[in-house]
Formats: sequence, C-alpha cells, structure tokens
Amino acid sequence: MKKIYVGLFFFTSLFSYAQKNDTSTVLTDITEKVKDYYVDNETYKKVNSLFQSELKKGTFNELNKKDFAALLTQKLRTTIKDEHFFVKYLENYTPEKQMSEKEKEKLNNEHNSLENFGFETVQRLPGNIGYINFKGFASPEASEKTLAAAMNFVANTHSLIIDLRENGGGENGMVLLFCSYFFDQKTDLYTTYFRHDNKTVLNSTQPEVSGQKYLHKKIYILTSKKTFSAGEAVAYFLQQYKLAEIIGEKTGGAANPVDPFIIQNQYLLLVPAGKITSLKSKKNWEHIGVTPDQEVKSEDALKTTHVKILKNMATTETKTELTIPEIKNLIYKLEQ
Repeated sequence: MKKIYVGLFFFTSLFSYAQKNDTSTVLTDITEKVKDYYVDNETYKKVNSLFQSELKKGTFNELNKKDFAALLTQKLRTTIKDEHFFVKYLENYTPEKQMSEKEKEKLNNEHNSLENFGFETVQRLPGNIGYINFKGFASPEASEKTLAAAMNFVANTHSLIIDLRENGGGENGMVLLFCSYFFDQKTDLYTTYFRHDNKTVLNSTQPEVSGQKYLHKKIYILTSKKTFSAGEAVAYFLQQYKLAEIIGEKTGGAANPVDPFIIQNQYLLLVPAGKITSLKSKKNWEHIGVTPDQEVKSEDALKTTHVKILKNMATTETKTELTIPEIKNLIYKLEQ
C-alpha cells in the first residue's frame, strides 16, 4: 500500500507539473502575440505582469481548459479594459484540420447562411415604417443579395428603424456595404491603423449598391448595451453624418479591429490589432460607446421609436395607409 501511495503521489505531482508547464507556455505565447500585435505597444507589459501574478497565486490551478480560457478572457478584458480580447478553448482542433482561406470562407458562409447572414426580421410596421432586425455582420460577398433584398423590401416605406440591440458585430466590409445604402455618393468614413504592419487603410462607402438605396428619409437605430463592435460602427457613423437618430442604451464601446491566432493548437485568441479613426470626428467609440440621441431602456426602444414616428406623422399629417384618427388610436394602444 505504501508503494502504491508513493507512486500515485509521484504521478499526481508529475501531472500537476505538466499542467502548470502547459499553462505557462500558453500564457507566454499570448503575451508574445499581444506584444507583437496589440494596438498599444506597451500593453504586453501589463499582460505579462497580470499572468505572472496569477500564476504565483495559483489562480489557474485545477481549471479545465474551457474554464481556463473563459477566465483568461475575463482577466484580459478587465485589466486592459478592452472588450475585444477573447480566448476560447478549441476542443476538437488539430493542425491537420487547418483549412485554406477559401475553405474557411466557404464554411463561414455556410454557417452564416443558416442565420440568414444576420437578418433576423424585415417587415413593414403600421404607418408604412420599415423595420430591419440585424443581428450580425457576415462577409459582404456572402451577404450582398440578402442585404439587397432587405433594402428593396423597405424601399417604399416612409421611414426606417434598424434594430441593432442584439448585434454583436462582425466583418468590417459589411459595415461599409451596409452604410453605402444611406450615402448618396462615395464617402470616406474612417481610417484603420494596423500596428504590426505599420499601415493605415482608408475605409469608404460604395457609390453603387445592388439594391435600392435609402436616401433623404428618416432613419432610427435601436441600440443596447449588447450592441458591439461593427454594430456600433453603423450607429456611430450614421449618427455622425446626421443620417440617423439613435434611440436606446449606450453601446459596449469596442471600436478596434481584431486579429485571430491559434495558441498551442488549443486556443483561439483574438487580439485588438488596429485603431479606427473617424475622418469626421477624429475619434472613435472605444471604451466610451455610442451615446443615443434619446436614452431609453433597451426593451422600450422599439415602442418608443414607433410612437415617435407616428406622432410626427399625426402632427405633419403625413399620408400613409392609416388615417389621422387611426394613427392616434395606434399611438394610444402602443403607449398603454
């Protein structure tokens, strides 16, 4: 029994040592990626200090890999104050499963198509008001037809509500394509600086789109605390150019684009690697979010906006499928 006990103790100690060594390697690799890519070239020092402190305290001991990744995400976001940091354990990942960029894009597009490329709902509300519930930005190439169909559907409405309350972001190219529907000509919106390559890219809307543009009409964007990244970008730029009124809650405050990395063939790491600068404001919404023109609770944003539009219609006696008494009756029902 004594020999068995000693053997078990030795095996447990060896396992603990291997686990600690594996954890240290992962943390070292993450620190190096932050050092090489993060938009602020001094931030890696904070990351290294954080990791060394947590290792000494044994914070990561006894954690499974999924929980370890989740805790890393939380620690990085809290310490660096950047919500774009993300670590995820890739349970079934092996190097042999790596795909070409075309294969990755095809798989991505297949997955995004199952969610209709982020377009949850497109409808016409009473009073001839367009409504688009848009939850995420897939690639512009894959989303182009669905976006055009959505915009064609609302083309004849009196005004448009774009619901971004559950929009967690996505691809930069789709931000530009979506915004292109609201600008009558090509407009330079912002630059993106990438520290690793030391290059700055100009981001502009397109002069032509495949669907019908929505111009010279009232646009309202609904936001929440969950509106994030690319979702914030649309709200920010349409507000900046006075093309839309924002109604809801202040957004998450994540402007900087990310680069993805595979760490030790086990973890996906997202590192904010660039900085967006609006050509109009010379700023962005990083850390501060997009402030609504009218702040209301997220759950009340749609009703508030619908009522606001209807009241304006009643005041200006705008022609819709509803009579003025019908509009007033609908306002009364919505406000109850």
